[in-house]
Amino acid sequence: MTKRILLAALAALLVTFHLSLIFSGLVPNLVSRPLHMALILPWLLVFTPAAGLSKVFGWVLAAGGIAATLWIATNHRTLADQYGFLEGSVQTGIAFLLLAVVLETARRAIGWALPTVAFLALLYGLLGQHIPGEFGHAGTPLASFLGTLTIAEGGLWGSLTGVSVGTVAIFVIFGAILNAGEAGQGFMNVAAAAAGRLNGGAGKVSVISSALFGSISGSASANVASTGAITIPAMVGLGYPKRLAGAIEAVASSGGQIMPPLMGAGAFVMVELTGTPYTGIMAAALLPAILYFLAVWVGINAFTTRCALRGLPEDQKPALRDVVITSGFFLIPFSVLLWGMFLAGYTPQYAAALAIFAGALLLLIDGRLRFTADGAALRLESALLTAARQVSLIGAIILCASIVIGVLSITGLGVKITSLILSGAGGMLWPSLFLTALACLILGMEVPTTAAYVICVSVAGPALTQLGLEPLQAHLFVFWFALLSTITPPVCGAVFIAAGMVREDWLKVAVTAMALGVGLYLIPLAMIANPMLLRTAQSPVPAVAAGVKVALGLICVSYGLIAAYRPLTRVMLVAAGLIVLFVPLSLS
Repeated sequence: MTKRILLAALAALLVTFHLSLIFSGLVPNLVSRPLHMALILPWLLVFTPAAGLSKVFGWVLAAGGIAATLWIATNHRTLADQYGFLEGSVQTGIAFLLLAVVLETARRAIGWALPTVAFLALLYGLLGQHIPGEFGHAGTPLASFLGTLTIAEGGLWGSLTGVSVGTVAIFVIFGAILNAGEAGQGFMNVAAAAAGRLNGGAGKVSVISSALFGSISGSASANVASTGAITIPAMVGLGYPKRLAGAIEAVASSGGQIMPPLMGAGAFVMVELTGTPYTGIMAAALLPAILYFLAVWVGINAFTTRCALRGLPEDQKPALRDVVITSGFFLIPFSVLLWGMFLAGYTPQYAAALAIFAGALLLLIDGRLRFTADGAALRLESALLTAARQVSLIGAIILCASIVIGVLSITGLGVKITSLILSGAGGMLWPSLFLTALACLILGMEVPTTAAYVICVSVAGPALTQLGLEPLQAHLFVFWFALLSTITPPVCGAVFIAAGMVREDWLKVAVTAMALGVGLYLIPLAMIANPMLLRTAQSPVPAVAAGVKVALGLICVSYGLIAAYRPLTRVMLVAAGLIVLFVPLSLS
């Protein structure tokens, strides 16, 4: 009981801190960002399953990391006058400690891949002057190199961490508040009422509910685990092949990371990296996301020509009263969010904070509009704990990725890799796109989507913009392809989870998922071939026309891959779809 109270109190402190930054005015970056790190460390180093030396080591690292971050925050004025240059052995020790804590925290959170990349980047920064040829660098004094990463705003406390502190955390808290209440059930009820009676209805319920739920969860794995717990048994119970049931849920859930507003934290990182307003990114990302879910919907229709995919039986459809009541649990907070951003003219962070308060009030009642003190307390506790853990996980990823970005900036390695991409592709756009896509797929197999996107766009983004792409085009292209690994073997997290839930061979699920989720492979390329697709806000009519063109192409490809029995018919349909998608480019 004491531990439970302690966890709830620490979670409340983390949530209150991030909300207070929205209302408290300007707080120095060397105060807010180190305190953000201090608040997330216990959740990843202490309050996680561990035993023996690992547990002791976690406590020691957490204590050391918190002490170091508090020292940074307390001495921020003095450190600002040092311009990123460490003074004395104590400061050098603190710098090494901070970097070690960030690497170990990320390792415990997401495994070895990203920390290994960050560690190799640090080695390159420290020893790269000994590398011969163009990929060496001139060398940077140790005090300056470590100082830039740890006491200035060029590494751990850079703009990327600022996005995590000021924006990502707020929207993650918003999602946690909704998930703790009846919003998730509301998504399921709306989806079942809208699509449950159709052919393939159980699968289409998965598509709609995953699109709605994913818009606030931003995690393919969390999406599969939550909506899949309901939709997968429903599909299997209606006779859907197990591989298809798992594939539908994996593909539908993966779309949550490209569906505004949350987009797996990617939208908020794009704001910082491109300088595009958040509302502009939402508008640009919305039509491609809708096309993705349309392609999945069409794929399910195509499978109905091969399998008897029934709709939900009457006894599994929610009553109209339940649909209306539970939908209010997400419509009210979403309405506050949209009102704040588009009508009141508030910043996205401020609007999200107001939506959080609206969602928190709804935690007081359950789906039958009843208030009980115990129920409200449990829902509030769940929201706080979920928010703290998710903010900590994303914070650890972004802090670790910030090391890589900092080293790229200090050493100029990013410019050299950009030159390599340009030369390797012969200065041509489409070869550069395929090289970038391959890099995104490989990196995305080992690190979370947001981290893969940040690293890939840092080295490939400049090359793509030099070849004529608009910055937002390049960033959305990279972000979509960083998501490929959720359904593409050999490492496909959403497929693994769905296959485990349906008890089917994961490779069968993956092959089906790749056919069903073909839009994930084609739509990023269609964004390049049809640039009007991303200009919904500026030119809505041409954007919709481009969307219809892409939709027709996706329909042809989906039916060709899934429904066509004769090889010649399959080839003709896929070829026709690709022609509609990409040729002629001038029509879009």
